[in-house]
Amino acid sequence: MSKQDTYEKELAFQADRRRATVAFIKIVSDLWYDNSIELVLFRNALIDRNVSEILDLHEYAGAFVNKPISIFDSVEIAEAIKKLDMPPAKLDIGKLTYEYHLEPEGINATSFVSKKLKGAQDYGIIAPKDVVLYGFGRIGRLLARELMTKTGKGSQLRLRAIVTRGAITETVLEKRASLLKNDSVHGDFAGTVAVDLEKQALIINGTTVQIISANAPEDIDYTTYGIDNALVIDNTGAFRDKEALSRHLVGKGVEKVLLTAPGKGIPNIVHGVNHLDHSPDEVNIFSAASCTTNAITPILKAIDDSLGVQSGHLETIHAYTNDQNLVDNMHNKYRRGRAAALNMVITETGAGAAVSKALPSFEGKLTSNAIRVPVPNGSLAILNLDLEKKTSVAGLNTIMKKYALEGNLVEQIKYSIDNELVSSDIVGSSAPSIYDSNATIVRADGKNAVIYVWYDNEYGYSHQVIRLAKYIAKVRRFTYY
Repeated sequence: MSKQDTYEKELAFQADRRRATVAFIKIVSDLWYDNSIELVLFRNALIDRNVSEILDLHEYAGAFVNKPISIFDSVEIAEAIKKLDMPPAKLDIGKLTYEYHLEPEGINATSFVSKKLKGAQDYGIIAPKDVVLYGFGRIGRLLARELMTKTGKGSQLRLRAIVTRGAITETVLEKRASLLKNDSVHGDFAGTVAVDLEKQALIINGTTVQIISANAPEDIDYTTYGIDNALVIDNTGAFRDKEALSRHLVGKGVEKVLLTAPGKGIPNIVHGVNHLDHSPDEVNIFSAASCTTNAITPILKAIDDSLGVQSGHLETIHAYTNDQNLVDNMHNKYRRGRAAALNMVITETGAGAAVSKALPSFEGKLTSNAIRVPVPNGSLAILNLDLEKKTSVAGLNTIMKKYALEGNLVEQIKYSIDNELVSSDIVGSSAPSIYDSNATIVRADGKNAVIYVWYDNEYGYSHQVIRLAKYIAKVRRFTYY
C-alpha cells in the first residue's frame, strides 16, 4: 500500500470515529434527559462534551487499563443500556466496556449489560430535594454551575435559591450573574444566565433561582418561595460550629444543613471514606471538611488498608485564596499579609489533624504544614509516610491503580499516568485526589514512601460537596463503577 493510500485510509477511519462519536453523544444526551441515566468514562463526565473531548477521553481510558477502548465499543454498550428499563443511574461505560472485553467471545452486549446492571432494579423512587446556597463565593458559584448543568429532569438536587447579604438591585443581580457566567480560572459557564429584577432572581438555563437577601439565617421563611424541607449548603465560612449552624434550622423550610468547611461539634465527612458512618436519618448538620482533607484522606485510607501507616508528614503546596492580600497589607495571621501573587507563603493547615475525624486510626500520626504559592487554583499535597509493610514504587502504584479502578473510592481517586503533569492540568478535575504515579518515591528498604497528590482545591472539592449533598438528601442513584 502506498503512502497516499495509507493516508486516505487514516482519513476514512478518523471520519468513521467522529461519526460514531456524534452518535454516542446523542445516546448520552437521550439517556440523561429522557431517563436520568448519566454515563461517565472512568469517572470523567460525558454530558456536554464535544467530539474531540470524547475521543481524547477514550485515549486516556485505553492507557489507564492498558487495553484499547474505542468509541465503537462505547456506542455498542451505550445502545445496549438504552434498551434496558433502568431507574435513574450513573454508569461508568469505560468500566463496562473493559469488562465486556474480558468476557468470552460471542457474548451479546445487551445480555452482558443486563447482567451487570441487574442490581438497579432494587432501587426505589427518588424524591427530589430542594437546595439553597447560603453564600455565593468561589465554592458557591461552582456548586451552582454543577447543580444547574446536571439538573436534567430534576430528579435529584434542585437549586431553588441563593442567599446573599445587602440590597438586591438590578446592578447587584447583574454582577452576580456575570460572576456566575464568567470565571477567570474555570472559564465560561456552559449555559445561560439572565437577570429577572421583578422576581429578584437569576434565570439559569431557563430555570428560576431566587436571590434572597438576609442578615441572619433564622430570619428566612423559605416556604414563601415554594421551598420546603430544603438542604442548605452554607459556604459563607461565617458559621463553623453546631450552635451557629443550627440557626439555619430555625427558619422555615429547612431540613438539613451542609457546611463547606471543617466544623466543630458536627460530623466532618470525606465522602467515600466515612459518610456511611453518619446516617441522614439521625444527623441534621454535616461538614464536608476541607479541600486538603478531601484530597489526602482517600489516599491515606487506601495505603493504610493495604500497607499500614505508622506516622507521616503532610506538606500542602496550596494555591492562594481570597483570605490572603493582593498587595502587602495587615493580616491577622503571620505571613499571609504579604502579596499572594508574588510570594510563597509558609502558613499552617489543620488537614493533618483533621484526617483523624474521618479516619480515627490516624489520631496523632500526622504532622502538617502548608505553603501558599502564586497560582490561583490547583494544589499539591506531599505525603511522607512511614509504612508498616514493605513495598516498592511498582507495588504502591499497583495498589493505588486498583483503588482508582474499583471499590468505594473510585469517585475520589484519579490515577495519573502523565509524565508531564503540572498544576494547570488538573484544573477542572472532579476527583478530589489525583495520584501522580510517576512522582512516587519509595525508600530502598521499602518502609517509607513519598506520595504526590494533586487536587483542584475548588472544582474537585465542590464535587465532593455535591456527592455528600446527594447522600444527605437521599437522592443518590444506582451507580456502577
